[in-house]
Amino acid sequence: MPSPDLLNHSDLRVPDTATLLTAAVEAIGGAERPGQQRMAEAVERAIASGEHLAAQAGTGTGKSLAYLVPAIRHAVDKDTTVVVSTATIALQRQLVDRDLPRLAEALRPLLGRELKFAILKGRRNYLCLHRVQTGAPDDPEDAGLFDPQQLSALGRQVKRLNEWAEETTTGDRDELVPGVSEQAWRQVSVTARECLGAQRCPQGTSCFAELARAEAGEAHIVVTNHALLAIDALEEFQVLPEHDVVIVDEAHELVDRITSVATGALSGPAGEAAARRCGRLVEDGVADRLKESAEGLAVLLEDLPAGRLDVLPMSLGNTLAAVRDAAHACLTALGGERKDDDPAGMAARKAARSSVEELHDTAVRTLEAFEPEIAARSEVVWLDKPFAGAAATDRPQRPPTLHVAPIGVGGLLRSTLFETRTAVLTSATLTLGGSFEPLARQWGLPPLGESTGRDARTAAEGLAKTAQDPASRDAGAGSGSHRDGGKAAGEDTGDGEPMRWTCLDAGSPFDHPRAGILYVARHLPQPGRDGLPDAYLTEITELIEAAGGRTLGLFSSMRAARQAADELRGHLSHPLLCQGEDSTSLLVKRFAEEERTCLFGTLSLWQGVDVPGPSLQLVIMDRIPFPRPDDPVASARQRAVAARGGNGFMAVAATHAALLLAQGAGRLLRSVTDRGVVAVLDPRLVTARYGGFLKSSLPPFWATTDPAVVRGALQRLDTTASA
Repeated sequence: MPSPDLLNHSDLRVPDTATLLTAAVEAIGGAERPGQQRMAEAVERAIASGEHLAAQAGTGTGKSLAYLVPAIRHAVDKDTTVVVSTATIALQRQLVDRDLPRLAEALRPLLGRELKFAILKGRRNYLCLHRVQTGAPDDPEDAGLFDPQQLSALGRQVKRLNEWAEETTTGDRDELVPGVSEQAWRQVSVTARECLGAQRCPQGTSCFAELARAEAGEAHIVVTNHALLAIDALEEFQVLPEHDVVIVDEAHELVDRITSVATGALSGPAGEAAARRCGRLVEDGVADRLKESAEGLAVLLEDLPAGRLDVLPMSLGNTLAAVRDAAHACLTALGGERKDDDPAGMAARKAARSSVEELHDTAVRTLEAFEPEIAARSEVVWLDKPFAGAAATDRPQRPPTLHVAPIGVGGLLRSTLFETRTAVLTSATLTLGGSFEPLARQWGLPPLGESTGRDARTAAEGLAKTAQDPASRDAGAGSGSHRDGGKAAGEDTGDGEPMRWTCLDAGSPFDHPRAGILYVARHLPQPGRDGLPDAYLTEITELIEAAGGRTLGLFSSMRAARQAADELRGHLSHPLLCQGEDSTSLLVKRFAEEERTCLFGTLSLWQGVDVPGPSLQLVIMDRIPFPRPDDPVASARQRAVAARGGNGFMAVAATHAALLLAQGAGRLLRSVTDRGVVAVLDPRLVTARYGGFLKSSLPPFWATTDPAVVRGALQRLDTTASA
C-alpha cells in the first residue's frame, strides 16, 4: 500500500472543515467553542464564494485555528497557496513555531499528505552572503560616527554578523539573539532594489532570501507581515507567491502599516549618501551637482519650521527641483547594467542606482503632492525635526527629514487586494461604535448598508468622503441577511462584478459584565496640555493602593507616563516600572512574574501586553487617546473628510481613539478566570457627545462613575488574589 504522500492528489477527498476542526482541537487538547466554529464556517464560505469577510473574534475564541483550518483545507484541496499576514513578529512566531506544526501533525492522517508551510519576510530581513563577502558601500551615517567607541561597537557587531553568517541556516535577522543595531545590519543586507538577482549574484544558489522565496512558493500556507503585503502591492515586481486567498490577522493595524510602507523620506544626508555612491561610477561634475543640491536641501530644512506643509515655499520648491534634476542626471550617467562589470562592480552600480532612484522619485512625488488644490490632494507632506535640546543619546541625531505619505490607502487596497483575491480580515477589535463600517471604509470596502448608531454612521460616512480614495467615496450598496446573522455588501468593481463582503462577530468566551468593571472618573477635570493634574495623580494612587499594585498604566504620551512614574514612586507601597527603563519585553516579563508590581507606558503597551492572572487586575488609561492635533497624516485626513462634507473628527480622530481604547481595554481579560477594572480618568468618555461612540467600541463591562464602588471592588479582588 503506498504512503498517502505518494497517492495521486486528485484521488484524495479532503474532509470538510468541521471534521478537520474537530480533529485539530482534539489533538491540541482543547475544547471546541461556538465562536470558533461560527468563524471557521464563515471563513470557509468566504473562500468558496469569493466574498470578503471581516471577522471580529475576541481573546480566547481560538481565532487562529478558526481561519487556519479552512485555509489549510482550501490550499490542500486546490493545491494552491494561502497567505496569512500579521502585524507583529510575536504572532508570526506563534503561527510558524506552534500553531502550524501542531496542525500539520494533527491533520496529516485526514489530509493524506504533508502540510507545507513557510514564513516569508522582506529581503532586508535576510543576511546577504554577497554583501558579507564584498562589504557594504560607503554610507555617510557610518562614516560620520567619529566617536571611537561607537565605531568600535559597530565593528564588533559586524564581526559577530560575519561569524553568524557561517552558522545560520536561514539568515533571518529575527533568529539572531541578541540582535544588532540597524547600522550594523545594513552592512550585511540589501534591499530588493540593491539585489543583484539570483541569476547574476555569485551567491545566488545559496541566497537566504531566495531560498525563503522558493520554500514559500511550494507551501500551502505562507505567513508574512503587513509590510511585505504592502510592498507586494506597491512594487512592480512580485514579492509573494501566487495566491487566491489572503488572511489578514491583526487587521486593525493594516491601514497604519500600509501607510508607513508607502511613506517617502527625503533628507540632506540621504542625498549626500546617493552622491557618494555615485562618485566612483560617474564623472565628478555629475556627482558633485547632486552633492551640492543635497547640501542645499540640508541647510534649508534646518531653517524651516517642523510640521505639515500645506503651501510649498518657493525656496523649497526650487531646492527639490534641483535635487530631482541632479538625481536624474546621475541616473542617466549611471546607465543600465554593464556586461563588463564584475559582481562587486555590479553591486556598487545597483546600490548607487537604488539610492538615487529613491531620491529622485521622492523629490518628484513631493513636488507633485502640492499641485492639486488642498481639498483634492491625495498626499500630505511634512517636515520632521529632532526636538531642540533633546537629551544626548548614543545614537546619531536624526537629520531634519521631509516626508510624503498617502492621505488614505483604501484605493490602493481595493485595487491590489480586494479586486484580485479573496480577503479575510480578522482581529479582536474590528467594530467601532458598534459597526464594522469605520474600519472597512478605511480599507476601501463599500458600505454595508446595515443599521448603525448615529455616531458610528457619522464616522463611516465621513470616511466615505476622503479626498483621494474613489474606493472610500459614497457608493450604492445592497445588503442582505447572512446565514450567521452578518450582513453582505456589494459594489460594482468596474468589470461588471460586484465587490461583496460580509461581517461576523464571533463573540467572546468572557462574561464581560460579570468579569470586569468600566470606571470613568467623571468627577475629574478634563485633561489639559500641561501634564497630569494633581487630581489625576491622586486618583491613580488611590486606585493602585486599592488594587494592591497589579496595575497596567496606559498613558497617551511617554512624558505623561514618566511624570506619573516619577511623582508616584515615593508615594506608592508597590514596585513601579516605567517603559524605557529596560527593554519592553523584559519589563512585561517582570510585571507578569511579580504580582504586586505596576507597569506604566505608552503605545506599544496599549496593544502588546498579554498577562493573564492576578498580576493584572487594573488597567488605567489617563485620557482618550485622540491623535495629536499636529499629527500630519491624521490632520490631513480630517481636513480631506471635512472638504467632502463629512465629519472629520468622527471619521478620523474618534475612530483612532476608539480603536486604541478598545485595544487598551482588551489587556484586562486574557483568560476566562480573569477579573478586574478598566479605569478611564478622562471624564469626556461620559460627558462629551462622542462618548457614546467611544463607549460602544469597548467590551460590555459593567459601568460606573462612583470611585468608592470601584475601590471597594479592587480591594475585594486583591484579597481574593492574595488568599
